[in-house]
Amino acid sequence: MIAPLNIAMPAEASQAPKAYKLLIDGKHVDARDGRSIERASPGHGFVVSRYAQAGTADVEAAVLAAHTAFETGPWPRMKASERAAVLLRAADLIETRLEEIARLDALESGKPIAQARGEIGGAIDIWRYATSLARTLHGESYANLGDDMLGVVLREPIGVVSIITPWNFPFLIVSQKLPFALAAGCTAVVKPSEMTSASTFVLGDILLEAGLPVGVVNILAGFGADVGAPMVSHPLVEMVSFTGSTRVGKMTMATASNSLKKVSMELGGKNGQIVFPDADLEAAADAAVFGGFFNAGECCNAGSRLIVHEAIADDFLNTVKALSRKVRVGDPLDDRTKVGAMISADHMEKVAGYVKAAKTDGGNVFAGGARLASNAGQYLDPTIIRNVTEDMAIAREEVFGPVLSVLTFETIEKALHIANNTPYGLSAGVWSASIDTCMSVARGVRSGTVWVNTFME
Repeated sequence: MIAPLNIAMPAEASQAPKAYKLLIDGKHVDARDGRSIERASPGHGFVVSRYAQAGTADVEAAVLAAHTAFETGPWPRMKASERAAVLLRAADLIETRLEEIARLDALESGKPIAQARGEIGGAIDIWRYATSLARTLHGESYANLGDDMLGVVLREPIGVVSIITPWNFPFLIVSQKLPFALAAGCTAVVKPSEMTSASTFVLGDILLEAGLPVGVVNILAGFGADVGAPMVSHPLVEMVSFTGSTRVGKMTMATASNSLKKVSMELGGKNGQIVFPDADLEAAADAAVFGGFFNAGECCNAGSRLIVHEAIADDFLNTVKALSRKVRVGDPLDDRTKVGAMISADHMEKVAGYVKAAKTDGGNVFAGGARLASNAGQYLDPTIIRNVTEDMAIAREEVFGPVLSVLTFETIEKALHIANNTPYGLSAGVWSASIDTCMSVARGVRSGTVWVNTFME
């Protein structure tokens, strides 16, 4: 019997929720219709933030501000070194507020505070990397057109970019998109998830303090139908950068195609870690636990399918199970926590539904599988399910929770078949001492990224 979690209430629980207004044309404004969104901490249960809730009129104002800033403002016309200086100041300011931003992300998303600090630190590195790229923008010339003609390729900013980010890595993912658009001289409208908007609003303040001209970055909190969809369809938007579910990604691409916008997307995954008998099994077991349960499994790259050779399955899975029982689940603000709260009660019900369906279909809950009792928040015990077959939903669909599905194989051909028998193609991993085996898997798995003897590093 697992003892109930005792979640300590932080100081914020006795304070008024932090209020955030929309950022449009350099000004903090309420939504045109006065609506707002309250966000309760999934780890603690109290309302931590309140955002102005944008609608279509606010999207219109934000896109127009970004368009005006691009057409007539200084940002696209600055020297690259001047844009780089602003981005570098922004990185330095993020660093001074690292603890504040990490705490906001931990409170709003339920992720462990130690992990959140690492993500903000990684984001700072990205902003500084974008700074270096801003200084190295260059073109190309071609002298193959004859003596009287020279071909020149110029790299120019595309215009207004709509950036739509998810709730699982709020500050990190916006930092994987926005600084590069800014380095190129673009302007942007940013929509963070309606569940984790606070740290993105803080970023907006940081950018203004760093000297970013007004209108270059505009930030809207709101829902997909009211904000995301018009951000994608707006005729003044030239490019869309979206991270989220495959379902919404398909809708985004279809809408953007009507006006031939450039689209960049990072979508869902159902990623397999393939483990062969000659692998470093201790390292592979550790990576299986990390890959499956990092960020409570709420990660598109999660190694949620463990594809293990039958000859080692029992011993290997006993090791994985033992390691999984050592993973500390609990208060996101506790530095010792490794797995925090699920993003919402609805999402936890969805994940628990996959586990229940797997049991009904013949799967065996080898470890975990239960909601954890607690005085606040919603927590799920890291779960391992054996006897999974390829036709089960839990083997094919993105669960987005702390659940490892185990499938076994005897031949490399079968391992590749299992790995590829899913609608997704995001990432995969292979564990073997044989370079031939690793290369065969890396070439045979239809995934954008394949890690070899490591995972998510």
